[in-house]
Amino acid sequence: MDKHWVIKEKGDSDKVANLSQELNIDKNIANLLVQRGVYTYEESKNFFRPQLSHLHNPFLMKDMDKAVDRIEKAISDNEKILIYGDYDVDGTTSVALIFTYIKSFYDNIGFYIPDRYSEGYGISEQGIDFASQNEYTLVIALDCGIKAVDKINYAKGKNVEFIICDHHRPGDKIPAAVAILDPKRTDCDYPFDELSGCGVGFKLVQAFEEKNNVSPTDIFDLLDFVAISIAADIVPVIGENRTLAYYGLKQINYFPRPGVEAILKYSNVVKTNNVDANQFFNRELTISDLVFLVGPRINAAGRIKHAKNSVELLISDNEKYARELGEKIDLLNTERRELDHTATEQALNMIKSSVNLLNSKSTIVYNSEWHKGIIGIVASRLTENYYRPTIVFTKSGGLITGSARSVKNFDVYDAIDHCNELLEHFGGHKYAAGLSLKPENLEAFTKKFEKYAQDNISEEMMVPEIEIDDLLNLNKINYKFFRILKQFAPFGPGNMSPIFKAEEVIDAGFSKIVGHNHLKLNVIHPSISGLPFPGIAFQQGEYYEHISKGLPFDICYHLEENEWNGKVNLQLNIKDIRTKL
Repeated sequence: MDKHWVIKEKGDSDKVANLSQELNIDKNIANLLVQRGVYTYEESKNFFRPQLSHLHNPFLMKDMDKAVDRIEKAISDNEKILIYGDYDVDGTTSVALIFTYIKSFYDNIGFYIPDRYSEGYGISEQGIDFASQNEYTLVIALDCGIKAVDKINYAKGKNVEFIICDHHRPGDKIPAAVAILDPKRTDCDYPFDELSGCGVGFKLVQAFEEKNNVSPTDIFDLLDFVAISIAADIVPVIGENRTLAYYGLKQINYFPRPGVEAILKYSNVVKTNNVDANQFFNRELTISDLVFLVGPRINAAGRIKHAKNSVELLISDNEKYARELGEKIDLLNTERRELDHTATEQALNMIKSSVNLLNSKSTIVYNSEWHKGIIGIVASRLTENYYRPTIVFTKSGGLITGSARSVKNFDVYDAIDHCNELLEHFGGHKYAAGLSLKPENLEAFTKKFEKYAQDNISEEMMVPEIEIDDLLNLNKINYKFFRILKQFAPFGPGNMSPIFKAEEVIDAGFSKIVGHNHLKLNVIHPSISGLPFPGIAFQQGEYYEHISKGLPFDICYHLEENEWNGKVNLQLNIKDIRTKL
């Protein structure tokens, strides 16, 4: 698929020069900082070394005082408290965080995860009935609930009160809960509105601990849960999220809890053999590791069986039990991958064989046999292949249930909201959402959604972009440069790993195709002195013929370390290649 290369505007030249001199760093590095709004020594210090003291006052969040007061009352009156969360990674880490914190000083507590298949997303009547029947009078709902107006009214009739901690966009009406913590509320003045659901849960813990000082341990030890949620929910790694992720990753790398260690064991990440090493594992784990190794395994339990297994794993302090659960969840993840692969192949074949789908500006596919737990993954894969907003539907109970993914600059939540009269439920974010509708409304929804896409998606928006931070010749790259670059992490939306462009490079004579159409490169600037630089270009073997002839080409790439046979070298991870005609 062709990609549109967009080079970011360079930072103000005076600010770049001043910062380069003040920090004694390369101007390319200084430019990256200025592009990120970092202009001074002090701002650079805060960027490279985030401080927990910079976290916002949790009581700035609307209803935080009400939430803390209600939990205090519940504990004082020895009420039973139920921690309720969604079945995805954000929901299960949220439940694990709140449960672990409160359980450390109060025993009259339990947790509940709704079944993806019998209850669906969010707060369910079945969950409320469970709370009522088991005499839970206070429920703390996490990563869900902001649209549960009817469900909260139902709960009030059962004498069950709710505190809602959510980060999704509210509807026109707010539920009548005791407290609603959601930085996306229009009447909430909290300074940062991009927290994950688990991040909102942590702010509740932070507020309660600030007022009561009851935890026997440091609450910041819980930030591993928040880092996993930030990675898996793909929220921006900027502002407060950057600080939370930074310290959460430290917790995972140096003091992993048994459940996280068990997950990583089945991801081929092992304990270090170096007794003098500070970190726990044989390599430093990053946000990418949480996205691709940890998140899918936590998710697998809820996708295939029941997400309560993931919570049990995350809260376990017993290594043997954690290993047993970790193995069980790894097997579920293997099953999830098989289901995902089969459904993706079927969906791609549906698109290829449909002129209508190939010519549409959106992709909507339906198969009643697809497993509900993997339709979000399939939607992501289809978006990668065809780069257009995508909804994958399957049948669940008496309804058609869908998972939506989007492309840059197209708000899929707004697009679904535009069709809301045809829906039973929907919710989500700008780039990912879930929805359900009656079978008889599927055709009408498909037509209306596609019409909205036709009206709001330009041809340019259907070509994926590669955003390039700067031009960088290969002779500028060395380990000092890379060591500073690594400190820009944690990477994620809003602070992606920098991508550079190198022009007029040629093959040094050792390039070849490896694996499944991957291109192993050795490139050099013919007009600049320096050794050939190794690189890997995944799924780009079609360029080999041109490159092997010694013809010039341009690359965009980011820098990474590659370990092979015990040796670690810098290499270029080449995102795209442009040949010279």
